[in-house]
Amino acid sequence: MTTNARAPRGRWIEGWDPENEDLWESTGKHVARRNLIFSIISEHIGFSIWSIWSVLVLFMGPDIGLPFSASEKFLLVITPNLVGAVLRLPYAAAVTRFGGRNWTIFSSVALLVPAGLAFHFVQQPGTPLWVFMLIGATAGVGGGNFASSMTNITIFFPQRLQGWALGLNAGGGNIGVATIQVVGLLVIAFAGNAHPSYVAAIYLPLIAVSAVCAALFMDNVDAIKAKPGALLEACSSRHTWWISFLYVGTFGSFIGYSFAFGLVLQTEFGFTPLQAASWTFLGPLMGSLSRPLGGWLADRIGGARVTAWNFVLMAGGVAVLLVASAQGSFALYVTAFIALFLLTGLGNGSTYKMIPAVYAAEAEDEVTSGREAVAAFAKARRLSGAVIGIAGAIGALGGVGINLAFRASYGGASASGDAALAVFLAYYVVCVLVTWAVYLRGSLKPGQTPVRTPEKRTAEAGRA
Repeated sequence: MTTNARAPRGRWIEGWDPENEDLWESTGKHVARRNLIFSIISEHIGFSIWSIWSVLVLFMGPDIGLPFSASEKFLLVITPNLVGAVLRLPYAAAVTRFGGRNWTIFSSVALLVPAGLAFHFVQQPGTPLWVFMLIGATAGVGGGNFASSMTNITIFFPQRLQGWALGLNAGGGNIGVATIQVVGLLVIAFAGNAHPSYVAAIYLPLIAVSAVCAALFMDNVDAIKAKPGALLEACSSRHTWWISFLYVGTFGSFIGYSFAFGLVLQTEFGFTPLQAASWTFLGPLMGSLSRPLGGWLADRIGGARVTAWNFVLMAGGVAVLLVASAQGSFALYVTAFIALFLLTGLGNGSTYKMIPAVYAAEAEDEVTSGREAVAAFAKARRLSGAVIGIAGAIGALGGVGINLAFRASYGGASASGDAALAVFLAYYVVCVLVTWAVYLRGSLKPGQTPVRTPEKRTAEAGRA
């Protein structure tokens, strides 16, 4: 690895190998941690811009000339969610083509477009919904940042630390959802409901600072360059689709609930914007803070084990929400929702940890079968990076599903979210069954003689 503490700007670090213990201890960990710090900053702001409309819709009402219904507001928050999900695949591919530092600079600067448009148009009474939906679509670029950031950070850390590193990177980004909701709360508290443009204005200089920091302190790494066809190669792996299915349940729930929480409180309990904003930041905050913990637990006791039990608890959390809704108990409803947010964060961390663990286990099998070790583990890293992008994109689509379900449920005659909650409960139960059947069934019990069948090797990978 030919690198010092900081590589020359615009240059690629060559020979990067975080699995080499001597190089990792001498220089590698310092380079990795520095890139992680500024990756988190950029991704944090990206998540804030991606979720900015979950805050701005709380301001929208007749008093500022934007009298949209609850159904129209749900449609508005769905738009950036959908675009952000679609952008995750090209963003993941872009970082492997252009380099982590280079793409982070570009993706940070791109955030000026949705922030600037939001700043201007929310000050224009009578602006039609379709204009805001187009502006919301541009905010989807903030969602794409996640895939490029996670793909980039994967290569900086050795496999044994990737659960922690990916959890910290993602958690630091996810907390941007809570941050912008705190910003919205402060704007409402100190400036009133009539100044939504202040929320966007605060982020304009922060976006510029994050782009400059990426240019000054981040690196490009040659090992992140993917061979052509990496995404197609990943699509042929069944683990890509199973893990994506599970990630719909964890990250899809996190981002979907984050976008919908304020509108749910407004619709379910008739809250004012200030009342809703006073609670909405707590859920995303808990989900963001718990994500590194999920990665840490997965590093120690196994990603599949943590994921399976997490889905059991998520199903229980939704059951409590249904009870709270039936009783009309605001305290129980909010408590259960915040607990559900916390569990989505744990599941995000543990599910992402499963990606490098599964492919590292397959590489070990290939080496045991006689394949050259360097090629086998290079393939594992290539597939891990590609699957991170695919799972991130599909998982984010789960957020679209969450908001569509709420929109349909509240748009019915009962004007209740119970129908949507019932769907979520069923999905979490299916996720428990999938995790057990694919990654836990057949795991060896203490004292058993190992039988290295592909099925049992896969089950062991889930515990790796």
